[in-house]
Amino acid sequence: MGWWLLGVGLLLCVLLCFTLRSPAPPLALPALHGRTAIVTGGSSGIGEAVARELARCGARVVLATRNALRGEEAAWRIRRDTGNPEVLFMPLDLSSFHSVHAFATAFLQQEPHLHLLINNAGEQQSTASPPKPSTPNPAPTPRTAHTGVSAGGTTQDGFSLPFQVNHLGHFLLTQLLLHRLQSSAPSRVVIVASSAHCAGRLRMAELGHPPPGPFAAFQDYCDSKLANVLHARQLAARLQGTGVTAYAVHPGFVNTQLFRHAPLWLQLLWTPLSRFCFRSAAEGARPVLFCATQDGLEPFSGCYFADCRPLQPWAQGRDDAAARELWDRSQRLLGLRPSLCTPAE
Repeated sequence: MGWWLLGVGLLLCVLLCFTLRSPAPPLALPALHGRTAIVTGGSSGIGEAVARELARCGARVVLATRNALRGEEAAWRIRRDTGNPEVLFMPLDLSSFHSVHAFATAFLQQEPHLHLLINNAGEQQSTASPPKPSTPNPAPTPRTAHTGVSAGGTTQDGFSLPFQVNHLGHFLLTQLLLHRLQSSAPSRVVIVASSAHCAGRLRMAELGHPPPGPFAAFQDYCDSKLANVLHARQLAARLQGTGVTAYAVHPGFVNTQLFRHAPLWLQLLWTPLSRFCFRSAAEGARPVLFCATQDGLEPFSGCYFADCRPLQPWAQGRDDAAARELWDRSQRLLGLRPSLCTPAE
């Protein structure tokens, strides 16, 4: 019964999106020679599209993604397509805090600068099936036992999979790299959020644990996207005057594999509709690239962007008290020192 209701709701949403969809605006990107960027989930989808354009502009780009084979193949494709040899893969599994710490340690040891941190990984990183190895004995990739963000689940760290991948993992990564971002300023953090934050409702006392109810996985996703919006808002408040700015971005309705684990009948309905009605990954990358590269956005630090312009998020995404509480609770859950980043007076 639940999947039937969800299917009807999705159909109505798709029809609405079809009537409201407008072409992605053109975007002129600046030269980025001498700039270093990290793109999480950069081996496919929006992440790969963003990484490709940054590389085309001359940036040094690190693809931070879970699957080694997919990451190396994506880095090779981008080097081939752009002629930029400074595109490399580094392993990062956001569903494992150990992996996040290992990535940050390795990056800080080998990269002296960081100008752009694109916190993109989510559905694309966690729902895609690992490819069959094309070479013997491929490099092992640490991962937890799960089937995807849309399927829910719990990580080895004991948290809801969608919430850890979409918020807690990125929150930890950003904290661990903050000093490098500040020493490389001007620099930016771009967090890929979603209009789904409109349905988010954070239960602070049970943060990081699956919500109750028949639509728990979908609610968990919406909650994590609300956390993304609030994270950008509070990060910007705490980084005032440092030369580091932060933005939350809705990439639009993009054709992804979010419902790969839904029943077959719903997949058969959803796949053709999403293919023809939703944006491509390249189109979805444009708002992200806009916030990452365009001049003059510093006064909009902490804002929520869609279609390459700042928009008011839903009321729960403008709650500064909730943003502060989310920050404090996230730090405690991760065992971080509160002094890492203090609010500007």
